[in-house]
Amino acid sequence: MSKKAIILLSGGLDSATTLAIAKKDNYDCYALSVNYHQRHNYELTAAKKIAKNFSVKDLKEVEIDLSWLNNSALTNNSLSIPENLSTGIPITYVPARNTIMMSLAMAWAESIDCTDIFIGVNAVDYSGYPDCREEYIRSFQKMANLATKKAVEGELLKIHTPLIKLSKKEIILKGIELGVDYSFTISCYQVSPDGLACGKCDSCRLRKAGFENAGLPDPTKYL
Repeated sequence: MSKKAIILLSGGLDSATTLAIAKKDNYDCYALSVNYHQRHNYELTAAKKIAKNFSVKDLKEVEIDLSWLNNSALTNNSLSIPENLSTGIPITYVPARNTIMMSLAMAWAESIDCTDIFIGVNAVDYSGYPDCREEYIRSFQKMANLATKKAVEGELLKIHTPLIKLSKKEIILKGIELGVDYSFTISCYQVSPDGLACGKCDSCRLRKAGFENAGLPDPTKYL
């Protein structure tokens, strides 16, 4: 029997694969995308295509303006997206982004009698963001189960992170096995308005390497 799950769907490679995994596990999938006024907001268009392709039960696009967080290159257009490898946490980190998104997912889950949230965070081939780590996810789940009526009454919330220990190569191969059409997805931090990826940012480089290591053609349209 199927049960409900909220899937955080950004429009990228990882979230599309996560949605496919949830579908395979017989969840009725409710997709949540967040328009936080990110410079790469073409990903919201990609998310709609992915959601339609997987026939999700519902897709919510929630708008929260984070453009006033001016220390992130994803919310401050005057900052340059790095095109070279950097050390430490990169300038593309958006403060509290996953916390905000998972809080929205937590609220929606409780409102539709759902106890499962899927998020495509990864701690292998990733940019080093602190809110993609296992210890962060565990802590958020603990907090959520202290904060919600359903959990207090005995129905605990579970945060699923099926990609957390997979390389990009492994993620792509898993997605291909599950029928993900990666041509619908976009991973670029400075994607053009018509959906062309730069091929130079950290996210593009991780994506390119993933397809190369998997021995598969990259369906991304690059500038």
